[in-house]
Amino acid sequence: MSQATGQAIAMIIYFVAMIIIGIWAYTRTKNLDDYMLGGRNLSPGVAALSAGASDMSGWLLMGLPGALYISGIVESWIAIGLTIGAWASWKTVAPRLRSYTQVAGNSITVPSFLGNRLHDKYHALRIVAGVIIFVFFTFYVSSGMVAGGVFFESAFGMNYHLGMVIVAGVVILYTLVGGFLAVSWTDVVQGLMMLFALVTVPIAGVIAVGGLGKVAEGITATDPDLLNMFTYAGSEQTAAVMGIVSALSWGLGYFGQPHIIVRYMALRSPKEATQARRIGIGWMLLSVIGAGATALVGVAAHHFGIINVGQGQHESVFIISGQALFPVIITGFMLAAILAAIMSTVSSQLLVTSSAVVEDIINARGNLKRDSAASIAYGRLAVLAVSVLAGIFAWFRTDSILQLVAFAWAGFGAAFGPIIILALFWRKLTWQGALAGMITGAVTVGVWRQLLGQPFGLYEILPGFVFALVVAVLVSLLTYRFNEKIDAEFTYALRLATADADTMEKEFADGHDLVGPVIGLDGKPILQD
Repeated sequence: MSQATGQAIAMIIYFVAMIIIGIWAYTRTKNLDDYMLGGRNLSPGVAALSAGASDMSGWLLMGLPGALYISGIVESWIAIGLTIGAWASWKTVAPRLRSYTQVAGNSITVPSFLGNRLHDKYHALRIVAGVIIFVFFTFYVSSGMVAGGVFFESAFGMNYHLGMVIVAGVVILYTLVGGFLAVSWTDVVQGLMMLFALVTVPIAGVIAVGGLGKVAEGITATDPDLLNMFTYAGSEQTAAVMGIVSALSWGLGYFGQPHIIVRYMALRSPKEATQARRIGIGWMLLSVIGAGATALVGVAAHHFGIINVGQGQHESVFIISGQALFPVIITGFMLAAILAAIMSTVSSQLLVTSSAVVEDIINARGNLKRDSAASIAYGRLAVLAVSVLAGIFAWFRTDSILQLVAFAWAGFGAAFGPIIILALFWRKLTWQGALAGMITGAVTVGVWRQLLGQPFGLYEILPGFVFALVVAVLVSLLTYRFNEKIDAEFTYALRLATADADTMEKEFADGHDLVGPVIGLDGKPILQD
């Protein structure tokens, strides 16, 4: 079997599997809650793997191994920051967000949660947050389509536009048809594919080289600084303190990424966040370590002539290693793992953008009933509309889109991260403070990079996060007025933050409203809206 045939067979199997999952999810999608949040019925494993797969994208299989291959483990500070941030987000945000989003009007999006949590009667929070999500994620989705086109172009010599259309078509199909369930379950398959590939490639490389001793010998012979956490290989440049701080600050992004934290909201219960965290961080650790090992073993394999990584091909070390070490059909699935990383992120971002359009812009005033056929139709139309718009941008393959992705993570992290934390942990946050902080975070990220040129060499998420936090607190202190209902809901959500599935089912018997009233500070019931 030729290499092209084997790879084509693997790709076809992968695409068909994704479409079948989409059709299966379609049969289980009855209303907008199902379409956008899977009916809050994700198991810990599905939620964890879905969050991980939708997060990492092609960076995990190409960007990170490529950086480590060229510069050494000094490039691992970002991975360390991301792992710490992911753990902290699962630990602190996930259980409270799961309980509070249901207490606060059964919110199914991040903007609707903020609006309901803070009783924003003007709907300003939902609309502004929805617009931020729509703008940033439309370009983010577009960049994923670009990555898909480039993947087919580089891996198969296919026309860029044809490759882009194939990737976009399959993602749109299963997202359009199956909604959140389809996205989550395809993420599980894609996450497992990524993990399998990242574990097996370095193991096969170690065997081919002749053991760990030979791997160390090959790395040392190439450049001993490859194993130095504070020095860039191939140069005398050392990692500055500010550079390390900037790299670690990437972890702050996890507190505000809508396509990741929506998985917390979809768990069956707050209590299951603990198990999900263990699964998710376990997957992340194995994947990141596998990516690093792929790069370092690749250096040794190249040194001994087992693989040939040409000039400028460092980001393809995973692909080159797989092609040299495995049969063609397995190599095809290795390539499918890269495509899976790209597609899992695109589908998650596409669905979040759709939910922002429908739930937070079109339906900001709650005129559209979630259990109506029209609500799902609007959701699917929004997916299609955003996909077409993103596809138009991707068709022209403009550099501005790719540059925007570089600070989109910072934009979401700074705009939403501090507000989510304050909403879950501080009773005195007001809608005015949240709105001011959200805008401050987003603007700071843009100004810091685009106008100031990253002063002090500091990644823009850190000043954006800090400024947003300070502004939100100051404005909230100036505008705070005690509201017994908001305070009672805060207490009630906090009490449910450790609840199991049975407790949540009893408290929310119909899946939407509280069975009983919230009890106020005076021991008397407070009527629900």
